[in-house]
This record gives sequence, C-alpha cells and structure tokens, in this order.
Amino acid sequence: MATNTLTVVFTDLANYTQSVASSDRAALRNLISQHEKFVAPILTRHRGNVVKNLGDSFMALFPSATDALRAGLEAVESGLQSGGMLLRVSCATGDVEEIDGDAFGDAVNLSARINSRTPAGEVWFSESTRQCMNHSEIPWEAVGSFTLKGITGDVGCYRAVTTGGCQLPPPIEAAIKAGNLVRLKKGDNHPRLPPDPTLLFEGYQPGGKDLAAVVDSLPVLDPARLWLNAYKLSPAARQEWEQSGRGLVIAQRDSLRAAIIQCRQDVMPQAGGSNTIILDMEAGAEVDLVMAGMALPAVPLADVVAGYSYDLLPDGRWVNRSNRAVLRVLVSSTGVAAQSLAVGVSISGKSLSPSSRVDLVDGSEIRAAGGPPITFYRQNNNNYVGLLVADSPMRMGIARAQVAEMGREPNHPGLALPDRNGQDNIRWCSGPRAAKAREGGFTLDRALAGRRQAAVEVAPDGQTQVRSLHTRCPTWVFREGHMNRVDGVDGIALHDLIVTGTSVIALRPPLT
Repeated sequence: MATNTLTVVFTDLANYTQSVASSDRAALRNLISQHEKFVAPILTRHRGNVVKNLGDSFMALFPSATDALRAGLEAVESGLQSGGMLLRVSCATGDVEEIDGDAFGDAVNLSARINSRTPAGEVWFSESTRQCMNHSEIPWEAVGSFTLKGITGDVGCYRAVTTGGCQLPPPIEAAIKAGNLVRLKKGDNHPRLPPDPTLLFEGYQPGGKDLAAVVDSLPVLDPARLWLNAYKLSPAARQEWEQSGRGLVIAQRDSLRAAIIQCRQDVMPQAGGSNTIILDMEAGAEVDLVMAGMALPAVPLADVVAGYSYDLLPDGRWVNRSNRAVLRVLVSSTGVAAQSLAVGVSISGKSLSPSSRVDLVDGSEIRAAGGPPITFYRQNNNNYVGLLVADSPMRMGIARAQVAEMGREPNHPGLALPDRNGQDNIRWCSGPRAAKAREGGFTLDRALAGRRQAAVEVAPDGQTQVRSLHTRCPTWVFREGHMNRVDGVDGIALHDLIVTGTSVIALRPPLT
C-alpha cells in the first residue's frame, strides 16, 4: 500500500457501444485486441503504469503530468491519423493510493468524470494537472467549468490541443459570421479596419517586438477584440498577452486556416426582409415587442428561495443550468455576481478568466461569446435586484388597434415567456415551506409569471398601453432607471421595458 502524487489517465475507445451493437464476436475480439496493441505501448513509452484494462478503456498512472499529456496527445493523434482508433483521453493529478494492483483517490474519480465529458478525439485535463505540467511543452487552452457527478463545485477543464486540432473561440466564430474578422498576418500590409472589428494576429512570436509594434500602431480597441494565434507558449508569454484581456487561439496555422474556412462554409445565407412577426400582415407594425433579457427577483423570496443563478448560452439565451454556458449570474441576499464559464468573457472592459467571479454594479456591461453587450441595471427594492438587458432576435410587431398578450401560455397571437424547467439553479431556504415548494416543482418562471400575464395594445390613436391580466403576479414598467407597478392600464412609450416574472420585454421601433 502506497500513496503518491500521480497523474491519472483514462483512455476510452469512442463509439464502442455502437461497435458492440453492430459487430459479431470475432469482430469485437479483434477490435479489443487492436485497441490494446495500439494504446498500451504508447502509455508505457511515456512512463505510464497501466493499472486497469477494460477492453475499451485503460487507466494508467504517470509520475509526470507532462508525460501523461504527451501520451494522451500521441494516442489521440495516432488514432486519428490511422483512421481506425477514435479515442478520448482525460487527466487529473493528485494523491493516489495504490492497493492490490488498483488505484483510489479523488484524482481517480475526477479523471473518470472528466473523461465522461471529453469529446471523441480530444484530451482534457484538470486544473491540478495544469498546475503541474510544463506549459512550454503542451499546447493547451481553457474549455470552461462543468458540473460533474460526484464532484463538489464547478470543475475547470482544459484541452491539450492536438497537432491538427483547432477549436475557434465563440467570439472568433461570431466575428467570422458577422463578417468583421480581420486577420493580420506577419509581413502583410495591414488592411483597412471595418467598424467594430475583431483582430486575429497570425505568424507573430508571442512576446516579440514585431507583435508589440503592430499592436501599438492600432487605434484604441477593446482588448477583448484582439486575438493571437499561437501553439506552444511559455507561461510568461501567455501571461503577458492575456493579462490585459486579450485572447488566444491555440492551433497550428494550417489547422486555424481550415477551421476558418469551415466556419465560413457553415454560415447559411440569410433570407432578406424583416424578421418581425406582425399580427395582421395587411397592417404595418406601430411597435415591436422584443425579448430583451432577464429580470432578477430579490431574495430571500417568500421563505422559499435563498439564492439562485441563471446561465447564459453562446446564442444569448438564458437557461437554468447548462454545460454549454459561457457565463453564470448568481443572485444572493448580498447582491448579484457574474461568473465566467468560458474564454472571451469581459465585464465593463475587463477580461475574466474561466471560473473567475465579479460583483455587478449599476451599468456593468457584460460581453460574452461575441454577442451583443448585456447591460446590468441595479434595482434596490423589495421585488427585484436588477435587470440584464440585451435585445434578442425574438420580436413581435403590433399594428394599430391590435392587442398582443404575454405570458407562459398567452392567447394566440401572443408572445410566450420562457418557462424554464428544472430546479438546479435554486438555493433553497430552510423550513417546511421551501420543502413543500421544492417537492411541488417550484420554479421562478412559474411562480412569478402567469399563463396570461399582461397585454400590450396600440390604440386607434396610436398610443401604446400595457394592461395587467394577472391578479397575483404583478407586471412592471422600467423607465429612466425606475420600476413602476402596472395597476390596471398604463401608458408606455418606445424604449420602455416591461418586466414580468423573470422576463424583460422592450418596446422598440419596428424593423424596416
């Protein structure tokens, strides 16, 4: 029996279950035999000790985190090149207890859980492995934070980038699709910059004078708009580039070029015309209702909710909880905080590293995944602590003398409010009332907004009004920094915000 600090590696043969279902016994035995002959020598060549062989997977222990990652990269890359072995590999470093030819410890559990999240053809590893490895030998990038079964708290994960691998960060993808990515290649004349550009530096040596000179020659730009393509970086070079909020695209140049081409090919041509839905197609819209963000109820809420969170997806939607989220907003009795879950997140111009957290103040501007800025409006009342406002593509046009309802199940035609399922985002109060609510399927969306919540009408004289339809769930109008409860019928104007439940609806001019 011995306890040592080791790096635990799990390899897994992707699509093994499908292969079992479609193979006879002879083919299955041949597949397992090929897998063993292929993977085991790679692990041992990098000083790994194979502890378990389950046919479709290996567990191995390495005295060096760097050797473990190099073994994982070789296994994945060799499998991809051969076309026959599609693998996923995970690593975690920590104290490991070896007993009777087996291994136990938190690092074993963590590596196994990370493996369950790792896509085929990739190598993922933990923060502990990142701390122990030689950064100059391993090309790596942050993936994000994940909730892993049996592991306390959100877990930061990282990707060792293969020779042919390139995962374009969401802000780069967004810039490609928007047509405002500018690639600045070393030795080329600098192109004319479009409005609101995202710049990608290619072929420059990180920390070099040439890179510093070209950055200094640029107009003043948001640091989050500056990205550098690199592959292997020293810790000093990485820190020098990232400390001011600039981003990295970790890939070899050929892989980057191929990924950009593929992203451009994936952009579908957009149909012409407006994406406003008008209730009466024969009448022009007077005003558009636009889904415009999240309203954050104050806590504690009715002795039921002590705190809660919402996750932001790359496409701008807010959900209860998602492993694809780029940002998490957390609400407690002490205020509102934002936690970065991916690269490319900034708050009021300051870039955040994955898993970092900052408190939001009135006017804080959030940028994530290349999407539009989200503005936080602080509220200090007993009903709401703040609003997160950014227009979405979801909008509905209302013509004169027409009525549009809002709610979880509004009468047709109407604007349906989000009805998010699940309770993973709620931190409960103690006591029987909270227990009963939890068992009854309580969610903030259902508790604070009705099936038919409110209606917006453009009167024949062109004046716009909002009318409350629910006796218990109030509707509010946000104007000039203040929220006012709708009692019966209230007049509203362009650029006012309607707040109902956890939803914000903006009144905007119609699209032309």
